[in-house]
Amino acid sequence: MSETVVVQVTVNGEARSVEVEARTLLVHFLREELGLTGTHVGCDTSQCGACTVLIDGQSAKSCTVFAVQAAGAAVTTIEGMARGGSLHAIQEGFWEEHGLQCGYCTPGMIMSAADLLQRNPSPSEAEIRSGLDGNLCRCTGYQHIVNAIAFAAKQMAAEGEGGNGS
Repeated sequence: MSETVVVQVTVNGEARSVEVEARTLLVHFLREELGLTGTHVGCDTSQCGACTVLIDGQSAKSCTVFAVQAAGAAVTTIEGMARGGSLHAIQEGFWEEHGLQCGYCTPGMIMSAADLLQRNPSPSEAEIRSGLDGNLCRCTGYQHIVNAIAFAAKQMAAEGEGGNGS
């Protein structure tokens, strides 16, 4: 019988408390316990980045973090990026610049981009590509994804917005 723990975490601005097995990964906690299925399980080996979320503002592959390790933290998932019915600038960039095809990697790409733009609001193309290291897309040649993030950076600078949706 597995040990259970109560995990208290703030997800997308909402305090949540759920009892789970101690070995529950954050990605499964988000998807199965909280119903936030935008965070994808892509590879189960931390190679693809489809499960990327923000933990206290920093990107993390949620398949490498136990839910209990996120206790007390603020977690942002793709569902928490849009505000007031409007897409976040990064989401809008992916729409405007055709930064997705099948869309499976998109949530992880957007979350990694949010971390990047929080740290570096005006990245070069090379810095964007470096910021996406660890996120794989099997459908695109990445150029549209890079364009989408550059679009978002310009829009966010014009609006004076931070990269984490605030």
